[in-house]
Order: sequence, then C-alpha cells, then structure tokens
Amino acid sequence: MPSKQSDTTIDHYIAEVIKKNNPKTVKELVKLLQPKHPISEQKILEHILRLENQGKIVLTEHQPPLFPLLKNYLFSEKADWYWTIIALAVATSALVFTVPENAYPIVYARYLLGSIFVLFLPGYSLIKALFPTKELDNIERLALSIGMSLAIVPITGLLLNYTPWGIRTTPVTLSLLALTTIFATAAIIREHQAKLKGNQ
Repeated sequence: MPSKQSDTTIDHYIAEVIKKNNPKTVKELVKLLQPKHPISEQKILEHILRLENQGKIVLTEHQPPLFPLLKNYLFSEKADWYWTIIALAVATSALVFTVPENAYPIVYARYLLGSIFVLFLPGYSLIKALFPTKELDNIERLALSIGMSLAIVPITGLLLNYTPWGIRTTPVTLSLLALTTIFATAAIIREHQAKLKGNQ
C-alpha cells in the first residue's frame, strides 16, 4: 500500500501534467502519467477522482475535462495581473485618504499612484473584461486602456455631480475604486471561462 507521501507526490504530479499538457480526456491523462508512475490505471483513476472531490480539478463531458476551479485560478500565476490591479487601486485609495498634500516626500507616491489610478486602471480593467484573451496586443491594450480611462473618469464625475456627494475627492476615489474592482473581477471571471472553453 503506497504511503501518504507517495500519494501526495502522485497528486502533485497529476496537477503538473494537467497544467503543462492540458489533456483532453482522462484516458489521455492516464497515458501521460503512467511512464512516471508505473501504477495501475485503476489506482491513477482513484487519485484523479479524489482530486476532483477535493475541488482541485474539474471533470466535464462537453469541455476539456480538467481545469482548475475559479477559486484555484484566482490564486494561480495567471491571475497575478488581477491582484496587481486590486493592490494598486487599494494602495492608491489608502494614500489619498491618509497622506495630506503637504506631507513631503511621500506625497509624490500619492501623485504617482494617483495618476496610474486615474489614467490607467479603470480603462485597463474594462478592456480586460471586454477582451479577456489575446485579441489585442500589448500596445493596443495600453492605448485603449488609457483612452477608456479618460472616458470613464469624466463620466463618473458627471454622474457624481448629480448626486448629494458631488465631485469631491472621497466620492470620486471610492467610485473609481469600485469600478476598477468590478471591471477587474468581471475580467478574471471571463478569462477563466474563456480558458475553460479552450479559447486560448
């Protein structure tokens, strides 16, 4: 009977094979695993089913069967851009509310992050949500992100002008933070769905 450490090694190898080779069927996955771990097909299937029960992989009939769940995708390297966007947005908002205008030299960090927050993050998040895969190259995505941000920010200010809060630092900052978070979250969900469908 294999040890617990051996089982963990096999499970880890299964996850690596799925990530690197993207097998279309369980049978294909078993063939990829057997040269490295010469155990019975039945034993390999037991490992695969256990990983599925633990939520680490998903078996489907109509899509490529083995993909991470969204919660696993969020903590993979492919979601680094999402956490970078969220971290920059939150850090900028924190600086806006905690660093006064006369607090030199840290106020320059506020200016730098504030510029990125206003001129790039909302537009990038929206463009990423609209085009979650590789339809755009980096230059096109950058240009559209800046252009879209320059459209979103004035529209946000215009809408706030008709609310009791008006166009002030706090409502503008919170509105842009909320929009950036919503767009980025929609983008990561769409990106994950696109990968499930094999669009990338």
